[in-house]
Amino acid sequence: MDFQATDAPVLVAQAGPLNGQRWTITSSLVIGRDASCDIMIPDRSVSRFHVRVTPQEKGVLLEDLASKNGTYRNGDRISEPVLLLDSDVVQVAIVQHFVFLSSDSTVPVDERPTESLASLPAAGKLYLDPRSRRVWIDQKELVPPLSGSQFRLIKALYEQQGDVVSRHRLIVAVWGEEEALGVSEQALDALVRRLRDRLGSLDPDTEYIVTVRGHGLRLENYSALEEE
Repeated sequence: MDFQATDAPVLVAQAGPLNGQRWTITSSLVIGRDASCDIMIPDRSVSRFHVRVTPQEKGVLLEDLASKNGTYRNGDRISEPVLLLDSDVVQVAIVQHFVFLSSDSTVPVDERPTESLASLPAAGKLYLDPRSRRVWIDQKELVPPLSGSQFRLIKALYEQQGDVVSRHRLIVAVWGEEEALGVSEQALDALVRRLRDRLGSLDPDTEYIVTVRGHGLRLENYSALEEE
């Protein structure tokens, strides 16, 4: 199925050699190292024909083409074709990231390269961009990007940083209202541990997510001056 260009979904390249470029998905696009690919990434870690995105009736399908170093959606390696959702982050091998936007009209007018986003003033060392699902700590980007559930958790805390957010509100933010009743406390605890580990990979000496027993969790977004 071909989309009309006016409402077609797009891929925006970020955090890689194609940073800043974008492609409208009006028909199937093959991404890889070979010069014949629709999107060519000149890096040896990328397979000659690495991954394909295809517009269909139900949405845009992401399909890994038996690549050596894998294709990731929101930090999770895919083994079967998956439908992309708005703002999903697609990672090709370890070198190139794309953000998927469901319509060209949703592309932010004030797109900025990684360096500009990372240097924007923020309340503390941790900064996130909700549109592209990218996270920086002390101006260093967290790569590979967080999984979808990890990002929804840090976003819920980031929006209320310094305040305690109840465990129930966090479960709803991550899993949604309909699924929340079936989510255990243990599932949230496991997700929090994984998120702490990811943040710790950039800043192992700082505890950003603080547990307030009997109440919930709080994001402490320390500034560099506070740690001196």
